[in-house]
Amino acid sequence: MTVAFWCVFIACLLPIVMAWVCGYFRAKQFGKVDNKHPRLQYAQLDGPGARAYAAQQNAWEALPVFAAAVIIAHLAGVDPAKSALAAQVFIVARVLYPIFYIANKDVLRSLAFLIGLGACIALFVMAA
Repeated sequence: MTVAFWCVFIACLLPIVMAWVCGYFRAKQFGKVDNKHPRLQYAQLDGPGARAYAAQQNAWEALPVFAAAVIIAHLAGVDPAKSALAAQVFIVARVLYPIFYIANKDVLRSLAFLIGLGACIALFVMAA
């Protein structure tokens, strides 16, 4: 399996890890995690918990774009070293994204988002 494919695997894990982080904030804010009505509890989060949930949702939204970019680059025969670099940049940006989001560092969060998006665009451009 290529480095870029391993990065897709890591990207698949990011929203799941964020769900665990959200569980921490749900327990902290409400005293327990309501597993019977989790979406209702998510909707009531505020502060860092709400931002963690938003970061989790964004991780799900970014995943198909990244996966498509990696697969298309692979099918187009892009140099594996170049696609690996772009994929690793995406992963670093996407790991930093929720950290900045939860810490309420909006400019850094937006920068991490743009870097991740740029890595996906780079993969598509290399495949062209």
